[in-house]
Amino acid sequence: MMNIVVNWWLVAIVVYVTLAVATGVPVLRAIFGKIVLHPGGPNFEQSKHFTDGAKDALQQHYDRIRGTLGFWKKQAELYRRAHYYCLLWTIPSSVIIPFLAQASDADPLSRWLITVISAYSAILLAVHRSFKIADNYRAFREGESNFYDTYRRMLDRPHAFGTTEDERLDRYFDEVENLRKFVRNAETDNTPSIEQAKSQVSREGDSPRSSD
Repeated sequence: MMNIVVNWWLVAIVVYVTLAVATGVPVLRAIFGKIVLHPGGPNFEQSKHFTDGAKDALQQHYDRIRGTLGFWKKQAELYRRAHYYCLLWTIPSSVIIPFLAQASDADPLSRWLITVISAYSAILLAVHRSFKIADNYRAFREGESNFYDTYRRMLDRPHAFGTTEDERLDRYFDEVENLRKFVRNAETDNTPSIEQAKSQVSREGDSPRSSD
């Protein structure tokens, strides 16, 4: 009867790669999936605070910005998932690598396991820092949340925007425009150049080797 020898280092590599791919599926879904904006209850057309002309202007404004809101929501969800994915695979890796280094033996696969974990952690850290994932998540999430806060305030307390209807509409439109500028500026500021991305990958790739 043949004895089957299990190489646990190989098993660990396969398990690590499998889990890394499986837990990355939600990030891919956020990239390629579609985001649906859920109805938020009564809108400007049902409001009793505005004239018919103001209702039309407010509703048309909202209809025009729906595409932007969908983009913000999609980007916020993408960066949220990417942020937690990076945390999930970099923090435990930094803890476990020293123990794996002590447990490694003459089997080349033991060194390959450390290399795979170190390299993948370095890549994730470089991507997270280069693309400023946490900053982008915060910007898109704040933009989306602040818009709906402003939207609900206009629906419920339009007097907070001014004394006359024209003043209220102008201030509301200005606040929404400022939100759009804030998110757009944050998005462009947090977009890395190719040189920055390469430099970050190089720095993160050097850190595991320097600790040996």
